[in-house]
Amino acid sequence: MIIMEDKENNNKINQKIDDIKEIKKNSDSKVNVNLEENSIETVIQGEVEEQLNPISYLLEAGVQIATKTKSAGMKRFIYKVREDGLYLLDVKTINARIKIAASMIARYDSKDVIVTASRIYAIAAAKKFSEIINATFISGRVTPGIFTNPNKKDYMEKKLILISDSRNEKQAVKEASMENMSIIALCDTDNLTKFIDLIIPANNRGRRSLAYIYFLMAREILKQKGEIKSYEEFNKAHTVDEFEAVVEQKEKIQVQPDAIHQ
Repeated sequence: MIIMEDKENNNKINQKIDDIKEIKKNSDSKVNVNLEENSIETVIQGEVEEQLNPISYLLEAGVQIATKTKSAGMKRFIYKVREDGLYLLDVKTINARIKIAASMIARYDSKDVIVTASRIYAIAAAKKFSEIINATFISGRVTPGIFTNPNKKDYMEKKLILISDSRNEKQAVKEASMENMSIIALCDTDNLTKFIDLIIPANNRGRRSLAYIYFLMAREILKQKGEIKSYEEFNKAHTVDEFEAVVEQKEKIQVQPDAIHQ
């Protein structure tokens, strides 16, 4: 029974993704089609908690810890406010949308997918993710015209973009929307959501949070593409630590009294 329900849920997700791709492909004008309907989350909400990862691991990674600021587009993802004023995101929604995003990305050829990251913690996680799924990766600022001006040396044609921070990478969002690319973005509570097709509400500044999110997405994409048979197979080959930025701590040099020259 569970297997049948899982197949039915996956079919519903795939149908929504196909609908979006068809609308974008057949549209004469530059349109933006959002996956932002509650029905998308409820399609897989029941199964995703066990299939993707226990909620406790997501909480431990701090994926739900947001900022003290909220944008209009992110209000509905807020679960509650902590005593210190920090907003907390709904972890079940994060869990569900990580899988939805992976489902969407898995349906594209890797050569048509591009990933961007501008913050140091996101760069490490997104780069490792891109290597594993064999997608193109841009670190840092996205230059104007990279998706819209064929005369530029760094011009590239892509169909889907995964953005690590819609606030820092707003140029990437703008460029991608102009070319009608499907846009998925990790968004904290202070991020803008305009032009984004699928929002993954998340702590997109935390080192462990980003590592864990990109680890889960990479694993789910490979499984849906049939490149791995199980999560365990991926877990044996990769760890969350591989996605986490290494912070070098400078050792403090302590000068001994007898080493001081008068």
